[in-house]
Amino acid sequence: MDVLIAGALLLVLLPLFALIALLIRLDTPGPVLFIQRRVGQGGAEFPFFKFRSMVHDAEARRRALEALNERGGPVFKMRQDPRITRVGRVLRRCSLDELPQLLNVLRGEMSLVGPRPALPGEVAQYTPRQRGRLAVTPGVTGLWQVSGRAELDFERAVELDLFYVQHQSLALYLRILCLTVPAVLSGRGAY
Repeated sequence: MDVLIAGALLLVLLPLFALIALLIRLDTPGPVLFIQRRVGQGGAEFPFFKFRSMVHDAEARRRALEALNERGGPVFKMRQDPRITRVGRVLRRCSLDELPQLLNVLRGEMSLVGPRPALPGEVAQYTPRQRGRLAVTPGVTGLWQVSGRAELDFERAVELDLFYVQHQSLALYLRILCLTVPAVLSGRGAY
């Protein structure tokens, strides 16, 4: 089901992909896509695709900002991150930067619904309980994304992900997909 939905969405959204790519290129120098190693099911790493929403050297600049982390836990998040570009701010607010992950779904590395794939450095800091997030295929959206996204602290996000892992069903999958649309349209917790 994931592959059918992702394939159909990619075809329908192709003009939007082209427009976003053009806007990114006009806004700042650098590649259109941001490709990063992420950890999926069972700890397997894969290339994770996003539209680039930050300056090209954002990872190098992150070290200087570590003390300003607002999220807690191993995940780095800042509400007013100076590395985010003008176009990137809009893409993030509308979650359009996530659209290339449909390619990850087509490649079988991600599902439409599941825990968000983490960075290898974050996973290295996981407790055994937190590693339970790796029991299923990671998703483009998930229970914590429709429950507040970045407004939730890391431990609450883990609780929601583990609930999904333990109660995974077609009904829950479809419910999360349906709740994703209003969550994205509201922009709540997106930054």
